[in-house]
Amino acid sequence: MDTSRAPSPTHEVARLLVAAAGRATVFTGAGMSTESGLPDFRSNGGLWKANRRFEELASVDALDNAYDEHVEFYRWRIGMLDGHAPHDGHRILADWQRRGLVDTIVTQNVDGFHTQAGARDVLELHGTLANVRCHRCGDQRPARTFLDADGTRCACGGKRRAGVVLFGESLPADVLEAAWQAARRARLFIVLGSSLLVSPANLLPQAAAAAGAPLVIVNHDPTPLDGAATLVIAAPIGQTLRAVDALLPPPSRQGVR
Repeated sequence: MDTSRAPSPTHEVARLLVAAAGRATVFTGAGMSTESGLPDFRSNGGLWKANRRFEELASVDALDNAYDEHVEFYRWRIGMLDGHAPHDGHRILADWQRRGLVDTIVTQNVDGFHTQAGARDVLELHGTLANVRCHRCGDQRPARTFLDADGTRCACGGKRRAGVVLFGESLPADVLEAAWQAARRARLFIVLGSSLLVSPANLLPQAAAAAGAPLVIVNHDPTPLDGAATLVIAAPIGQTLRAVDALLPPPSRQGVR
């Protein structure tokens, strides 16, 4: 038997994408961002210079009671994005969406790289660092506003804060509902770089699988849902997506939308 011709996991992902054309949902986590060089705060607790845990600074309590530290932390996070950009994986997903292979991209990340890469209507479960808003009146401004000396206070007197979901806040109900709908209608659900440990986001792939969609997980480390997955790939995301993309049929006029 010629094992060199045996189908690889990337062949199977390509086949599933074509079969689910237009009805695939992609769910991305921190591993998608780390391939752009951004840190994973959960696994790298020493990255922040203050003697405070990430969860303490990125909280409603810090916004209310330790605002200067809260501002310093988010100024650092917003400024850090300047040195990083979307990678090939982000651009491939945006291209698959344009080609009609992927319907919805749901992300736990706040860097905005999916949108920068050209993806449409990305469901950002945890918000975005692309903007800041007033905690009192909701006035929204570009994130760079926050870096100015007087950019942390709104004209109404309220505190400006990053446009992300802080610890102590619920996920935006409209975004979460749209993500649930995308999971339930998916004919294929692909997880990229998520530990699947954070609820309720980790319930989305379970909902898709319960509705009959094949579940594909690409993640360096094992996840709690590996046993329920059709396919698990422990490899870099960008490398995997490039390999799958190379196996897909060329785009046609009918496939572009």
